[in-house]
Order: sequence, then C-alpha cells, then structure tokens
Amino acid sequence: MNNKNHDKKCMWVDGRRVDYTDEKNVLQVVRKAGVELPTFCYYTELSVFGACRMCVVENEWGGVEASCYTPPREGMKIKTNTPKLQKHRKMILELLLSSHCRDCTTCSKNGKCRLQELALRYNVSRVRFDGGNGFRHDHPVDRSSRAITRDPNRCILCGDCVRMCDEVQNVAVIDFKGRGSKMTVSTAFEEPIANTPCVSCGQCAAVCPTGAIAVKDDRAAVWEAIYNEDKRVAVQVAPAVRVALGEEFGLPSGENVMGEMVAGLRKLGFDEIYDTSVCADLTVMEEAAELRKRLSSDEKLPMFTSCCPAWINYVETKYPEYKHHVSSCKSPMQMFGAILKEHAGSMKKVDSREIVSVAIMPCTAKKQEAAREEFKRNGVSDVDYVITTQELVLMLKEAGIVFSQLEPEATDVPFGICSGAGIIFGVTGGVSEAVIRRLMEDKSREAMMDISYTGIRGVEGAKEAEITLGEKTIRIAVVHGLKNVDDVIKKIKAGTVQYDFIEAMACPGGCIGGAGQPYALQRNTRERSGGLYKADKLSQIRRSEENPIIMPLYSGLLKNKVHELLHVEYSQPSNGIEEG
Repeated sequence: MNNKNHDKKCMWVDGRRVDYTDEKNVLQVVRKAGVELPTFCYYTELSVFGACRMCVVENEWGGVEASCYTPPREGMKIKTNTPKLQKHRKMILELLLSSHCRDCTTCSKNGKCRLQELALRYNVSRVRFDGGNGFRHDHPVDRSSRAITRDPNRCILCGDCVRMCDEVQNVAVIDFKGRGSKMTVSTAFEEPIANTPCVSCGQCAAVCPTGAIAVKDDRAAVWEAIYNEDKRVAVQVAPAVRVALGEEFGLPSGENVMGEMVAGLRKLGFDEIYDTSVCADLTVMEEAAELRKRLSSDEKLPMFTSCCPAWINYVETKYPEYKHHVSSCKSPMQMFGAILKEHAGSMKKVDSREIVSVAIMPCTAKKQEAAREEFKRNGVSDVDYVITTQELVLMLKEAGIVFSQLEPEATDVPFGICSGAGIIFGVTGGVSEAVIRRLMEDKSREAMMDISYTGIRGVEGAKEAEITLGEKTIRIAVVHGLKNVDDVIKKIKAGTVQYDFIEAMACPGGCIGGAGQPYALQRNTRERSGGLYKADKLSQIRRSEENPIIMPLYSGLLKNKVHELLHVEYSQPSNGIEEG
C-alpha cells in the first residue's frame, strides 16, 4: 500500500468529505476543500497568532473555533458558513472599522486593503459602534524612513508586521505596546523607525493588510522630472521586476514582460531605458575577481555578497566585525547609477540637459541605499530616485496605459545587452550561479547545466554547494531571509560550519520576493524564479564575460576609474533618516 494513501485521514467540511495528510490546521484543510476563509493575521510563513478570529468555523456541537489554531482531527465535522459565523465576522469587522481611520480614498492601500475587501465581501454597510474617535486617530505618522511610512491610525493590531520583523527578518524593531484599547504597534520608546536598527527591507509593509505600514511613494518626484523639458530622464530596470509586474495586469505570475514594460516606460516619457542586468554582469566580473584574490590569500573569508542593501544594513548594525568580509562591489543598481552619470558627463556636448537617474527596483531598501553618502559624488547621488514595481504599476495606470495593448520594445544602447547570468541575479542563488559560471574553467554547455544541480537553486531558506576550481574545492552557502542569514553567521562564529562564499539576501526568495513587488506567496516565488531561469535559458549570452558591452566598458568609460565607479567602502551605518 502507498504510504501517502495510508497516512490519509478525512474530515467533513460543510457536509463534504475532505482528505488530509500533513495539513497543520483546519484552515489549510478548509482551503483544500475550495473554501476561502477570511483572515487578517494568518500567513503560512509566520507563526500562528490567532488574533483576528475571522477564520472561525462552527463544529458539530455548535461551538466556534479559530480554524488557524485548531488541528484537524479524524472524522471532524465543521461548517464554514452559518448565521452564527456570519454575525460573528460582521461584528469583528464593525469593531475594527469603528476604531480605524476611514480616509480610504487617500490611503496607499486603497483598492488592495484587506479590511476594505472583507467589509465589502460581508456587506458591512454601516458601523454601529463608536470606537472613541481619538484613541487611535491621533497618532503621528512616522515618515522618518526613506523606505516605508508608518501610520498607526490605520493599524488593526493583526501583528503581521511584528512577526515578520521578528521571525523572518530577526530585526524585531516593532512590537505591541500598551493594553486593551490603548494597544498599538510601536518601536521602543516610540522612536522614529529610522532611529532604530530597521534595515529598510519593507517586509512589514508587504504583509500589512491595511495602510498602517506602506512603501514610501516617490512617484511625484519622478513625474516632475519627466515633465521638465530641461532634464533627460534615464531609467534602469532590475531583473526581478520583469517577472512580477504582469501580475498586476492579470498576467500569470512569472511571465516575462520586459518588452512590454519598456514600451510602457517610453509612453510614460522616459528618455532612456536600460536593463540593470548589464551591471549585474559587471558585478559578476568584479565579485569573481575579488573572490579569486581572497581565495589565493586566504584572507577575509568567507566573502559575503554585497547586492542587497538590507543585508548591508543588517551586518553593519548586528555584526560589524564581518563588515570587511562583505564584497567591496557596489550593487548593480549603484554601479549603473555611477556609469550612467559618468556617461552623461561625456555626452554634454551632444545633449546639455541635466541627467536624472531613476531606478525601478523590487526592493524598498534600494531607496535608502541610493541616499547613502557613500553613493554621492560631489554631493550628488548617482541614483536620484528609486521607485518600486508597485509604484511603476500605479504610474502606468495613472497615465491610462493599457498594458495588454503594448507591443514589446527593446532597451536602448549603449547599455542594452545583458547575459542570462545577469538576469538570474533576481532570484536567490542567482548571484552565486553567475559567479560560478565566471570562475569555472570548463565553459562547455554541459558544465553550465551541471551548476544548476549543485544545490544552488531552490526556495529553501539556506542551501549549500561545493564546486571545484582547479585544485581547490569551494564551499558556498546561499541564504535568504535575515533570520536564516543570522543562523548561518552564528554557526560560523561557533566553528560548526565553514564557507568560502556566502550569498545573502534579506527578502524571502531573493529580489523576486522584495517588498516593492506585488506580495509574493511561496507559489508566486517559485513561478517568478522559473520566469527568470527561463529568460536565462533563452539568452544567447549566458556568461557575464561574454557580454560584448563589458570589455569596451573596461577599456573606455571605466578606464582608470574601476575602483571609483564600481567599488565602495562603507564608512558608517546609514539610518536612512528622511531629511526635511
């Protein structure tokens, strides 16, 4: 007998038999039965909190149980839709709305707010309770961070942000404060978020069901630059954006819409459109050379990747002793910003307009990274503005552009060619795979295919791989989610593991799961990564050193300026405080 079938049990949902095996709670079994129970505080990635009580079911004795907290039992009988449950859910929604800021039309989550969605679903057309206007409507809005905005007046105390910050990112800068009607989610001593060890990853905003924590919106400044005829606005697009943007326009998760996006950006009025993957190729060249040098001297190992600004913030504040183990390479975004400004300076005689550098990123921490002093030359940032995938979606909709009617277009020259290695930077393991492709002596197709089976790929939080370079075997770790990164560092400090190269990414799944993307469940993460690997497979150039742009860059624009334009030495932790 098949063991899987042997382990099957069954319960009854709304009179229908539903088999289950390893489902941890009744909610998962109910969803398996095709019933979408409402929730505010349940995410499979986080611990079960059971705060909102929206997912309640009625058992066979008429009792009400929270399905997220209740384990399934053999022969269990439950109902998901009864007068008692409907009354219960409506009551919860009314109570939440009674103490909730209701300026929905000006809220960043308008149209995507879970509270708004469920109020409509359950036909809550009036609120019978007085929430005591003032106890949760007079909190100041925290705009101190360059990455996120916190508005406690919109908080429904679901705890999603608290658990994400603690359990997944291991940062824990926000928590519950007070009791009863005075309870809020706050930082320690109610300090502005920028005065805390917040790493600007934005994952708290990604899971927030209302607008209590939202991604900082920089669209207005970008529009102003586009409308200014004296400015030439150049934009770079990160690899991960192309496989997530289409979701907001009804396309399948993971579908590559780079061509359509370029067409849309031209319609928006951007003057030059480039692919950040070009400078991902440059990062591979520089990072591989740096790793080879460190391996030969056996110094400052393991070497950590430097692409993720939230990880940089984390190591600066929590493990400063490892700061010099991080690669000196700038992130691809910052490399591109530096090159773009340098190129614009050489083109002044052709086009005297002021260059404005915009980056479209899947990541909120990129907003803070662009503002760091280390990435300014003569007091001017190499990247002027960073907007996220979600902000680009809003700009396209604001301009009335029908995405489904866009004809794919190509990016511009001279920075329009990238390799497949640069494209897979957007997924966890992609940086490591690209570097391995560069370092391996065997450049055959078969050898490159073998890399994907080393353990580099996959959605596991921490992965290991070994590769042989000449006579040396290199141990590699690929880690995403800062809690997982922290666990690896603790093992290194304890001497229980040893690595030569560690790819560290703050967001689950890597950049494809960035907080600036449409929120990614694990399923979306797999599909997005599949989209990037497919784009890599279809690329005519699959190794960074084979990109025909790279060598001319080294002999031309980068001549005698490689260190200045492509490398960085971080001076002190950046708290990301918003000036003015």
